[in-house]
Amino acid sequence: MVGMSARPNQESAAPQAETTSPHRAGFACFVGRPNAGKSTLTNALVGQKVAITSNRPQTTRHTVRGIVHRDDAQLILVDTPGLHKPRTLLGERLNDVVRTTWAEVDVIGFCLPADQKLGPGDKYIVKELAGIKKTPKIAIITKTDLVESKALAEQLLAVSALSDELGFEWAEIIPVSAVKDQQVSLLADLIAPLLPESPPLYPEGDLTDEPEMVMVAELIREAALEGVRDELPHSIAVVVEEMLPRTDRPADKPLLDIHANVYIERPSQKGIIIGPKGKRLKEVGTKSRKHIEALLGTPVFLDLHVKVAKDWQRDPKQLRKLGF
Repeated sequence: MVGMSARPNQESAAPQAETTSPHRAGFACFVGRPNAGKSTLTNALVGQKVAITSNRPQTTRHTVRGIVHRDDAQLILVDTPGLHKPRTLLGERLNDVVRTTWAEVDVIGFCLPADQKLGPGDKYIVKELAGIKKTPKIAIITKTDLVESKALAEQLLAVSALSDELGFEWAEIIPVSAVKDQQVSLLADLIAPLLPESPPLYPEGDLTDEPEMVMVAELIREAALEGVRDELPHSIAVVVEEMLPRTDRPADKPLLDIHANVYIERPSQKGIIIGPKGKRLKEVGTKSRKHIEALLGTPVFLDLHVKVAKDWQRDPKQLRKLGF
């Protein structure tokens, strides 16, 4: 029972009513420069893939909410894009998403990878966080499995010194490894008491409030990002045109038809995505279909097409069409 008081001297203690801590529910947001491990951490806490991960920076474009159900609390994790210096209209819109989210959550977790020195990008973000006075902020040192204990200790000291320098205090500082599942549940333990008292905000069993079509599009985009040349990550967008159960199937052998378009910005990029004799696109389909079937719990027929949306990152009309 949460919150029960210990009574070492059972005989002399007066009878007490059992008390339980109130249930809490609220929103926590992970921030950090691109590729700081925010999506991987969200997935580890939720226990299932709800955010796409990639070793390319700037892969998260939607505010994905992962929902963690506990007996004492419900944590709704808002996974924003990495805050960065924008070079395109898409970049500006992503930064706006970040700042709007910060203003609306109950707890902010600042993610700093253990294997990278604290840089100007981190300082820029923490400076912005310092201006948000009332929201508790937790410093999370991610990817601890990649470093020795000495380097980790130095990173913990550096992040502590940074808050002193900017005149605010971290509510907690915690090292975690989402990949090795080290201290992930402890992080949830630290976030829970900082949330407001509230009944659960989502039904038991819900893991995200992202529409399924958006999640399917993100899984296809994740597969498309793997192994492409450096200039391509920002140029890929995926739109699921339709998801329909195939009508002529017996009830015990359902099949979901998914038709999706992979958009790139220039005709010259088409060959990179499709690959020789369509090999690469086939791999993208095979890889993403496996994740989509796990997500939806049903066999899937995936129909992928590659289309050019010229310079879509800089075109407001195209951005709207592609869901930004």
